Amino acid sequence: MTHQPNSLRQSNGFALIDLIFVCGIIGLLCSIALPRLLLAKQAASSSSAIASMRAINSAQLTFALTCGGGFYAPNLTTQGTPPVGSREAFISGGLGDSDAVTKSGYVIKVEGAAYAGAPASCNGLGPGETAQGFKAAADSIEPGNLRFFGTNADALIFEHNASLMASLSENGEPPIGVPLK
Repeated sequence: MTHQPNSLRQSNGFALIDLIFVCGIIGLLCSIALPRLLLAKQAASSSSAIASMRAINSAQLTFALTCGGGFYAPNLTTQGTPPVGSREAFISGGLGDSDAVTKSGYVIKVEGAAYAGAPASCNGLGPGETAQGFKAAADSIEPGNLRFFGTNADALIFEHNASLMASLSENGEPPIGVPLK
């Protein structure tokens, strides 16, 4: 029996050009999707910061009504300290762990000026250590994220494209920023 050479060649697998073509398509899809993914991440981080501002407002009101004799906690660690006889702090979610908390791409802080006539609180603050008002800010630490948030004893949340902490007072609207609706 004679063996005749086959003039048609069988191809098994992919050619190099096929792999380059597929990699090019994947690269193109990634270049389209990546900016949208970053915007979605910034939106999620901003939502988390707004939720933290709302949690701080709620915790401060609860502290003032139940523990502070009508006065506010001067910082986050005071809000994170439970009253004597309880295991539940006024704020949760890691916000009461320190005075400056990094969460979801934001640094969150609370400040309140001590008022000399304030009574002692039920969670260990002495007389004159609580505040008549407070201010809180969530400052973005992600490059390109220009959404900064702040709130105070008036319980409104403000937004600006730069930090609000320096311009916020413990009560009233800041000179910069707009209230969130």
